[in-house]
Amino acid sequence: MANPLYNQLNGGSGVNNPLINRIMQFKQTFSGNPQQMVQNLLNSGRINQSQMSQYVKQANEIYKLMK
Repeated sequence: MANPLYNQLNGGSGVNNPLINRIMQFKQTFSGNPQQMVQNLLNSGRINQSQMSQYVKQANEIYKLMK
């Protein structure tokens, strides 16, 4: 079974992918300490540790595709 994130990114091919474009735009406009922001989300209960693990896995997959 194929990875849904991989499928969403069309196999990682093509620079004109809307998701990749949104990620790149976010990267250019983001300011602040991401680690502290995530810690605040955990501390406030807005996300739990299970969700955090899921998001870390997804972020790592995206990072690998963007290398």
